[in-house]
Amino acid sequence: MAKEIERKFLVIGDEWKKGAVGTLYRQGYLNSAKERTVRIRTIDDKAFLTIKGLTVSCTRLEFEYPIPHADCVKMLDDLAEKPIIEKTRYKIPAGNGLTWEIDEFHGVNEGLVVAEIELPSEETPFEKPAWLGEEVSSDPRYFNSNLVAHPFTTWDK
Repeated sequence: MAKEIERKFLVIGDEWKKGAVGTLYRQGYLNSAKERTVRIRTIDDKAFLTIKGLTVSCTRLEFEYPIPHADCVKMLDDLAEKPIIEKTRYKIPAGNGLTWEIDEFHGVNEGLVVAEIELPSEETPFEKPAWLGEEVSSDPRYFNSNLVAHPFTTWDK
């Protein structure tokens, strides 16, 4: 069992992209109930099953297991809630052993770019780069599981 402590922010501009290399992620939800999400995801030729508990503040339980890639692709195609979340993830060092993960969404969530940072505790300080915008950690609209039912391109902005 692991606890995930994560802060999430909108990203301003594209200054963060200089030198960043991204990886395509495809993910879907077998269950998107806020009390327990069950996600499957491919990252290049790897695949994972992830179960997450209810988010309280910036913390929740998370369990992740590798699964066969072919099984994951089949589940994404035939079992996952639609639409599938597609995004390119970029990893940028944040200092103090921390990493920014910037997700640039595609498809029905095109135009959305968010940065996440996982922390060892909710009180852990971290530097906020100039390209970091509004914090959306507590806004459920930005949870990936909610982007399936309410894609970014359908929002009134």
